[in-house]
Amino acid sequence: MNPERRIGIVDDDEALRDALSWLFSTRNHQVSTFADAESFLAAYSPDDFGCLLLDVRMPGMGGLEAFSKLKEYAYCPPVIFLTGHGDVPMAVSALKQGAADFLEKPFSDNEMVDLAERCLAQDAERRRTFEARESAEARLAQLTPREREVMKLILVGRLNKQIADDLSISMKTVEVHRARTLEKMQVKTAMELAALLRDAGIEP
Repeated sequence: MNPERRIGIVDDDEALRDALSWLFSTRNHQVSTFADAESFLAAYSPDDFGCLLLDVRMPGMGGLEAFSKLKEYAYCPPVIFLTGHGDVPMAVSALKQGAADFLEKPFSDNEMVDLAERCLAQDAERRRTFEARESAEARLAQLTPREREVMKLILVGRLNKQIADDLSISMKTVEVHRARTLEKMQVKTAMELAALLRDAGIEP
């Protein structure tokens, strides 16, 4: 995990951007600010941010449209929408689409920092799972169809002789497939293999 992962603030109100940037800096958070969604998206990389604050209504591209583009990436950090009173229904719609939360302006400093820090913690946990899944899927992609068959039988506790009978192959062949499967998955035992897939949230 990147310890310098930043909070991104996208709002056309310069005074609000400056105030939020100062607020987060007093809590030792790194911040990047953007006056519009277009400049933010041009500079955006999912790995750079642990929490995003998007204004619902901005000139040009609004926050909801920007959010839709963020979700096109394989990973999207938690998003908090900033909204005026009249835009609350739009913010509620964003929640249904997967946003973390929304705050109605004006909001308290403590409320904002508490929410952003919860999102940063959520991002760290979600990113660990995401990265574990990406790594596990890359390893699974190296397996041959036969090695996948053997892996599934290993995971349900079948012994080599039973696997040989199930697949109508020799025990020696099973042993070769088993060794190659564990090597490609970068584990030493069936228990480690099961734990790897479980932690990545992958059904074998």
